[in-house]
Amino acid sequence: MSRRIEIVEVGPRDGLQNEKTLFEVGQKLEMIARLEAAGARRMEVVSFVNPKRVPQMAGAEEIMAALPHREGRSRIGLVLNMRGWERCRDAGCDEANVVVCASDGFGIRNQGASVDEQVTALAHIMGARKKEDPPVTMTVSVAFGCPFDGEVPEERVVEIVRAAADMRVAEIALADTIGVADPWTVRRRVEAVKKAAGHIPLRLHFHDTRNTGLANAFAGVEAGVDILDASVGGLGGCPFAPNATGNIGTEDLVYMLERAGYETGYDLDQLIGIGVWASDLLGKRVASSVAKAGGFPKPQPAAAPAG
Repeated sequence: MSRRIEIVEVGPRDGLQNEKTLFEVGQKLEMIARLEAAGARRMEVVSFVNPKRVPQMAGAEEIMAALPHREGRSRIGLVLNMRGWERCRDAGCDEANVVVCASDGFGIRNQGASVDEQVTALAHIMGARKKEDPPVTMTVSVAFGCPFDGEVPEERVVEIVRAAADMRVAEIALADTIGVADPWTVRRRVEAVKKAAGHIPLRLHFHDTRNTGLANAFAGVEAGVDILDASVGGLGGCPFAPNATGNIGTEDLVYMLERAGYETGYDLDQLIGIGVWASDLLGKRVASSVAKAGGFPKPQPAAAPAG
């Protein structure tokens, strides 16, 4: 199988934003360097949110200043509004990922804005973007369910995607922010969104809150999606989602895909080491299964017969 699946590493951003232990700028930079050495080519490295609300994301400009542009690398900044876009652009990010919530309940608590207001904010960002500015991607958060408003209708997600497609964003992602999706819903939602997105590439972002993350990733790949988010060590979680746990582990996703013959470009052993290193710094046990069990077991020499 020669199909390549692009894995966007989100550990330095989503992986750290819900942790009580705060990484220093130097530790974040070391994490980014280790992940790039392990094969990460697109990585969400910073978030341009108010550090008073999410102190884990402080130091975004300082981090970007220490990351010179490199050919074949894309360092992504998360953006929620026009102010975030301006900071992202001025900091020199290679991409801006704008989040639009699929429910008013989550949007108001997370971003202080309704769905319609967030779509309008995206339109203003796209209107302000110049040709030389970084490309803008859009992520629909809580695309499979909201902790406050409950079920999120497929029609609402399609409506947001269609609006973003009309604005000609570079890529559209569906995020299972609180980990409630199932593989069958993923397939149906991807099929519906594809029609609305047209030629714009789709990306999927899954949390493993209810142990369905890898199954959902499988369903997305089977439905034709070639770009998936993951977080080394299975780190992560949304600070505004009750009982949030981590993203699918990059190690787990790489292992599953490469065992099936897909190409990812990652070094599994290095990923396992990074996941353990980051988890140790955070004072917790690594969450990803492959980091605990290792990759495919190597053949062991037969024991010498007794006597």
